[in-house]
Amino acid sequence: MRSPEVSAEGKAALEPLLAVARASIAWGLQSGAPLEVEASRFDPVLQQARASFVTLHADDELRGCTGSLVAHRPLVVDVTRNAFAAAFLDPRFPPLRSHELASLHLHVSVLGPQEPVEVETESELLARLRPGVDGLVLEEGACRATFLPAVWAQLPTPEAFLQHLKRKAGLPPGHWSQTIRFWRYAVEAVEE
Repeated sequence: MRSPEVSAEGKAALEPLLAVARASIAWGLQSGAPLEVEASRFDPVLQQARASFVTLHADDELRGCTGSLVAHRPLVVDVTRNAFAAAFLDPRFPPLRSHELASLHLHVSVLGPQEPVEVETESELLARLRPGVDGLVLEEGACRATFLPAVWAQLPTPEAFLQHLKRKAGLPPGHWSQTIRFWRYAVEAVEE
């Protein structure tokens, strides 16, 4: 299950993000810092404040994933920072090494606006989730986590998706309370 396809125009506008992400990782290998870009030199679509995630795979295995849930800087800048962080700062993996760069597969997800999902029960939430389409943010007190829509490929049922998201947030899989909150979002994605 995949998120909705990006229009040809949308994909063309986002395509440069892949090169920028790869360049930021390459620059990080040389300098230890993300690539600095001047947003005004890019297409106006990439200058808009948008949130993004950069996911790295090596040999079909996750190699890093970092992103922003809130749009707070130009999209092209957000991608350079998140690509660097995914390659070198994701605590689940050792920092990327130069010999890994050539075989690295990049996936850039540009998040749409977050929409609150107002529900009273877990079964109501499960019924409202759109497998393959929804990214989901869970918040319960200080616990917060998200899954991108791409995660539906590994967790195809709403029940599994939600249970694993709760674990990621540090909550037991059966946890439910009247204070738990959810937001969903869609993404536009490009990958190489």
